[in-house]
Amino acid sequence: MAAAAEACLKIPGVHGFHLEGPALNKSRKGIHPEAEIRVPDRRDLAAIKSFGDCGRSVVTLAPECVPAFMIDELISAGLRIAAGHSDATASEIGQAVDRGVSGVTHLFNAMSQLNAREPGLVGAALGDDRLFAGIICDGIHVDPTGLRVAFRCKGRDRLMLVSDAMPLAGTNDRQFMLQGRQITLHENRLTGPDGTLAGAHLTMIEAVRNAVALAGISLVDALVMASRTPAAFLGLESELGRIAPGYRADLVAFRPNFEVVGTWIGGVASMG
Repeated sequence: MAAAAEACLKIPGVHGFHLEGPALNKSRKGIHPEAEIRVPDRRDLAAIKSFGDCGRSVVTLAPECVPAFMIDELISAGLRIAAGHSDATASEIGQAVDRGVSGVTHLFNAMSQLNAREPGLVGAALGDDRLFAGIICDGIHVDPTGLRVAFRCKGRDRLMLVSDAMPLAGTNDRQFMLQGRQITLHENRLTGPDGTLAGAHLTMIEAVRNAVALAGISLVDALVMASRTPAAFLGLESELGRIAPGYRADLVAFRPNFEVVGTWIGGVASMG
């Protein structure tokens, strides 16, 4: 926790942290180790709540797996709550949104799907305009048709591009260890020993490029989904996500082929 707080204070561009777990549904665990999934006890809850002091941090949980008071306490501590790794019904998600849950983590992945008589978390995410939804636009986690459906339902102001990047992003390495398990990169796909997807090998500029190339989303809309919409989800829409007077100059310059040639954080060049 001390390291997280220091990072928010001293590392330019760090606005908070995303905690996935431990309150996940074991039936939708993805790559998360089942032994670490649990309903937080009071000690866990206190530790998670402390991240409310670290910028604008996000907690992903399965709403059906925690008592309602925990959602209330986490939100009161200043945390954004997203539903994910969840097998919730649409009704359970609606109740959670009424309590203040405002996001959906990795739309379509590790969650209850949209069916004719039970819309699940996917259906709730697509149908409820109160929810922001992050989506992994790598062409692996979500089929391009799914990307187009999500964009038509949510639009650029509620659908967010996320990288879900693992340590190999931006390197030439092909393997790394995750909690004692070897994760291997093959044809841009990261998998654990049993073939389970283990995060994404994706940078944000690649996500923008893929949104345009795979889903036919305009470049302007894709850039909004990568900047202004996440800022709005975090409650930072009055200072980030636009090039306008009074906004922080967090900028990326890239060529028509999506090659990044420079970035600035708070107006200070960081590469290029």
